[in-house]
Amino acid sequence: MTSRREEHESYLEKILSNSLSSANPSKEAYERGRLDSLTYFNNLKFGLMHKYKDWDFLDIEGSKVIENVYGETLKITRREKIDFSLENKNKSIKEHLASNLKLMPGIGFQTEMKLKENGYNTFYDLLNHPTYARNAERMIEKIEKDCFIKEFNLLKHLNKYPNSRNSTLRALSSLDPFNLKFMDIETLGLSNAAIILLGIAEIKGNYIESNQYLLRKKEEEPALIESYLSHIDEASVHVTYNGAKFDIPFIKNRARLYRIDCDLEQTHFDLIYPARNLWKDKLPN
Repeated sequence: MTSRREEHESYLEKILSNSLSSANPSKEAYERGRLDSLTYFNNLKFGLMHKYKDWDFLDIEGSKVIENVYGETLKITRREKIDFSLENKNKSIKEHLASNLKLMPGIGFQTEMKLKENGYNTFYDLLNHPTYARNAERMIEKIEKDCFIKEFNLLKHLNKYPNSRNSTLRALSSLDPFNLKFMDIETLGLSNAAIILLGIAEIKGNYIESNQYLLRKKEEEPALIESYLSHIDEASVHVTYNGAKFDIPFIKNRARLYRIDCDLEQTHFDLIYPARNLWKDKLPN
């Protein structure tokens, strides 16, 4: 039976097979891209400019001007109902983490394999091991006390082992979903440039609420940054795509420029790593 993942990958392969985004684009795809792309995007740009030429930012649904200590900025809010279950799966998550011996410093693939061949399948089994007993006790304590994510930089450790990255997503699902902060930014450049759009999405009850802060003029950037920071507290968990290397450092630099107190050292799950592991041979980077 074909899994949903296989069906999805087959669909993507079909869509990309004759485009410049495919792994081996055809000559026809190159030619079509050369002839059509500039025309298409120019037509789209001018079409949108004509359609919305008489619009004001406040004509956008869900938009309003807000004010904080740094001034005004534009906020656009949307809410979408979600239909997935938010059941607490802590027990299964802890069982999974306890059986992933590679999470313990000093244990790699080969060592884990040998340990499991000798009956040491979990950290609980390692409590009787002459070498790993003490570290196993520490690992169990952290997992049982729900402080595993805070105490360990799980991503950095797991990224060394492709087969362990599933633990990253499992660990993410063990957290309180209402603390997850899905974030992305758009900027005028890769460095020393203003943030023109900063979006954050949060789970609130049976809804996902997104708030986008849009820069209408450069002077509003401090207020835009402060508005985003108002969503972040000690319990927040950043969820981004390449945010660890780009978005978060970029926000910190812009906040530093305006001398805004900026604490973004909370737990961070950057989904670029498990995504690359899952689809590196299927999709372009």
